[in-house]
Amino acid sequence: MRVVIQRVKQASVKIDNRLKSLISKGLLILLGIEDEDTENDIDFLTKKICKLRIFDDIEGVMNLSIKDISGEILLVSQFTLHASVKKGNRPTYIRASKPDIAIPMYKKFIYELEKEFEKEIKTGEFGADMEVSLINDGPITITIDSKNVE
Repeated sequence: MRVVIQRVKQASVKIDNRLKSLISKGLLILLGIEDEDTENDIDFLTKKICKLRIFDDIEGVMNLSIKDISGEILLVSQFTLHASVKKGNRPTYIRASKPDIAIPMYKKFIYELEKEFEKEIKTGEFGADMEVSLINDGPITITIDSKNVE
């Protein structure tokens, strides 16, 4: 399971020119799921996301979590996070899960993230053609692969 976490001042998702979700200060999280992912990956990432200290304290030091600042979270599924470009110039997505596996994992991720975050999160729509907009704050962008944590 792979996430790209962006600290944002604002983020939104539109589908067919209609606003689906909007957040102010918080995190935009892009989520990629592969077949080998399990509930352990979900547990690890949801806990890590909620405890990640990437917001400034009063001294301007990144020392606060999303929970500490009472921020918001927007979660968007993105199968292209598992793109492989090893051969040729056209990415292949063979590692990305198909919907029959990915949708239940995506729903479970939402459920567990809301439980860990202790409030509702906003989402995109799985499989939809989405227009994602953001105002990156910092910019702060962090990637985490639950199979390859450094």
